[in-house]
Amino acid sequence: MGALMLQGTGSDVGKSVLVAGLCRAFANRGLTVLPFKPQNMSNNAAVTIDGGEIGRAQALQAIACRTEPHSDMNPVLLKPQADMTSQLIVHGRVRGTLGTDNFLEGRRPLLAEVLESHARLRAQCDILVVEGAGSPAEINLRAGDIANMGFARAAGVPVVLVGDIDRGGVIAAVVGTRTVIDPADAAMIHGFIINKFRGDPALFEDGYRSIERLAGWRGFGVVPWLPQAARLPSEDAVILDRPGQRDSGRRLIACPILPRISNFDDLDPLKLEPGVELVMVPPGQPLPAEAALIILPGSKATLADLAAMRAEGWDIDIRAHHRRGGAILGLCGGYQMLGRRISDPQGLEGVAGSIEGLGLLDVETVLSPGKALHRIEGVALGANFAGYEMHIGETGGADTARPFARFADGRCDGAIDPREQVMGSYVHGLFADAGLRGALLARIGAVSTGRDHRHDVDTALDAIAEALERHLDIAGLIDIARIADGG
Repeated sequence: MGALMLQGTGSDVGKSVLVAGLCRAFANRGLTVLPFKPQNMSNNAAVTIDGGEIGRAQALQAIACRTEPHSDMNPVLLKPQADMTSQLIVHGRVRGTLGTDNFLEGRRPLLAEVLESHARLRAQCDILVVEGAGSPAEINLRAGDIANMGFARAAGVPVVLVGDIDRGGVIAAVVGTRTVIDPADAAMIHGFIINKFRGDPALFEDGYRSIERLAGWRGFGVVPWLPQAARLPSEDAVILDRPGQRDSGRRLIACPILPRISNFDDLDPLKLEPGVELVMVPPGQPLPAEAALIILPGSKATLADLAAMRAEGWDIDIRAHHRRGGAILGLCGGYQMLGRRISDPQGLEGVAGSIEGLGLLDVETVLSPGKALHRIEGVALGANFAGYEMHIGETGGADTARPFARFADGRCDGAIDPREQVMGSYVHGLFADAGLRGALLARIGAVSTGRDHRHDVDTALDAIAEALERHLDIAGLIDIARIADGG
């Protein structure tokens, strides 16, 4: 049937959620649907059925389509790390790094591989829903672009522009995009969607018509603020800049926001537990002394983030928490930080070298080129779980004799100290399973609801799809998608 691409007037306008919602809405209409993002930049990733990795948003969008995530759905993934460089993932596999010195030149040859993935997916579905990155209005990045109009024009995919009214200035954002982009790029845009509207849409009727008149594009609707989006996995670190509400009546879990924090969507199921309060602590603030549990998250640059942790004084807070008998859990890079030493002899994450760890687990880690990418099942804390590994490095030491988890394939993972106060694991996605989440919360005196997080995500996707059916011209969007196949 074709393809449809959503591009935005800027970053964080809600493209990822809208693509997920449209994927579910189209699927609910009986169409075979697949998601696609040519180029993504995110340190939140997921392991695919073919043993690769893609951005978390595309994995969620695959769930919305009721299909398995595949590396073709996000053929180019950039994972920011230290020294202004990003790890380059192509078709799910590490291919090197891109930095400020080679970014523009390095991405140009990737368009052919992006188009290969696009063609494979198009052959498997009725409609491919494509998400852009950033904005086509970033005309300084247009040369060699593979994420927005460079892809759309090469693949012949029609575009609908998304504007975020919640941040203000949406009329100028949509009309201004039309003004600054190349006329041939503008010809690819067939309409616009206004997103994140709070209140009565009738109050924006004049503004909506003004956009249609000034931009020359038709509107496909005004999407209200979608509270269900808060139940979906997080992808962008933008949300970490937003302060949360404190509630002294719940058990407190604290997580420091490291400069290269990754896979922080691991913590999403904890946010939805009424018995606990998850606080993401930004730089410049101490880790709260009243925390019952400190979680050290994943990191894309473990040595650099450990140095940043010390610069913030968070290592002092963690040791004080430990002396008070508080629980500590390290995930992936956070697990590595809890050990006695981390070594990077080949400079895989930046400059070669080693750094002393926090010393709260009797383990040491050596980073090595091979990257573990596995979906796994097993038992941890007496409960079954399903998750995935996504890490470089091997960790060993006395505390691994008390593994955090035992996998179904017989392997052991992680470590627990003799007092069972400090724990570390390489597994991502642990807390989605109600049993393990409940076992962890019981250790800090909190009671879990026992809700199935994956079911909650699926229910949220259905609710978002229903909202889009009410507020968007879904049939009109399907008609636009048919243009890609000459319909």
